[in-house]
Amino acid sequence: MVLRIRRVLAVSWLCMLAATAQASPLPSVYLEDLTSREVASAVAAGMTTVIVPIGGTEQSGPAIVLGKHNRRAHILAARIAERLGDALVAPVIAYVPEGSIEPPAEHMRFAGTVSITPSTFEQLLESTARSLRAHGFREIVFIGDHGGYQENLRQVARQLNAAWAATPVRVLACSEYYNAAAHEYPRWLAQQGYSNAQIGSHAGLADAALSLAIDPSAVRGDILHQQEPGVAEGVHGDARAATAALGAPGIELIIDRSVAAIRKAALRP
Repeated sequence: MVLRIRRVLAVSWLCMLAATAQASPLPSVYLEDLTSREVASAVAAGMTTVIVPIGGTEQSGPAIVLGKHNRRAHILAARIAERLGDALVAPVIAYVPEGSIEPPAEHMRFAGTVSITPSTFEQLLESTARSLRAHGFREIVFIGDHGGYQENLRQVARQLNAAWAATPVRVLACSEYYNAAAHEYPRWLAQQGYSNAQIGSHAGLADAALSLAIDPSAVRGDILHQQEPGVAEGVHGDARAATAALGAPGIELIIDRSVAAIRKAALRP
């Protein structure tokens, strides 16, 4: 009898949360901007998809801030969630593998970069996913703005999906997000007449244009438009022609591809 009463109370509580969520739209899609009650209400109402944006704290030459990837992932994750209509966004993971610390290698050769080991990074991803699962989220989506750890995202997703195969919870490493930014958008720029030397692979035209379209304050325009490209300062490309207008189509491409991939994954058994 007591157990039955508890079940009735639990169902009533969930119904109340769902009704509250439907009656009062959430003030934000960002978990960190919500209260615990608001998150519980949203999940009870069926908002069970959560996007985990992953950035990185790394050098991007003299004209783009160290938090470039974090800002892009943070803002784009929200736009993707809003387009989906039933998703929330976890805090950005800003600590990722960026190269050996001692001796300094890759991005760690430049001041301000912060690096962690791949194993630590994968443990961070796993703990994040497990935390979100514990709160009722059923579709956990990793989107990574940086190329160096894409396989780590896929590896963690594979491991968790295998462990949770008998449950309704799934983890998606949304490779389409990064592919759109790093491959499709540069191809579009080439079609507009820009050379590969301009487009570049890091802190070049593509990188700077995307950053300008997302957050102009992340780019030092006075330096960007007069700097000579040079790998000595961590620049691979020529960003002098970059504008926010040039980056806007790339932003839309990233959002479109990511939304389509997440919706497709949700249809899988």
